[in-house]
Amino acid sequence: MSSERTSLITARPPGLVDVLDRILDKGLVIAGDIKVSLANVELLTLQIRLLVCSIDKAEQIGLNWWRYDTNLTTRAERAEAENVELRERLAELEREVRHLSAAPPEAQARGRRAKPARQRGASKRTSKKSRQ
Repeated sequence: MSSERTSLITARPPGLVDVLDRILDKGLVIAGDIKVSLANVELLTLQIRLLVCSIDKAEQIGLNWWRYDTNLTTRAERAEAENVELRERLAELEREVRHLSAAPPEAQARGRRAKPARQRGASKRTSKKSRQ
């Protein structure tokens, strides 16, 4: 009787759990193209690619985008804080540029004259050394 029972168990078709286990273990790719045309003019083309597999199998074939997606990881909060900090710094720099561009022309000219004088002195020193 036990041999009859074993043959009945092995003869039954695989259940949903067995099918899912096999699909997740091996992977399943579904690919298709949908084209919408009107009077032989292609209006729309959809290319569909679907991969169904386990995370282990996906990593084996080189797919691991979920590790780096900021919406799916705990790094999202850190990235958001960094973005806020960078936006604040950018706004500060923009204010500084506006302030400097709005300065009176005399102040800008004074600032320009002072810098080249320092640079000329430095170049004279280097040119004297190069002559010797």
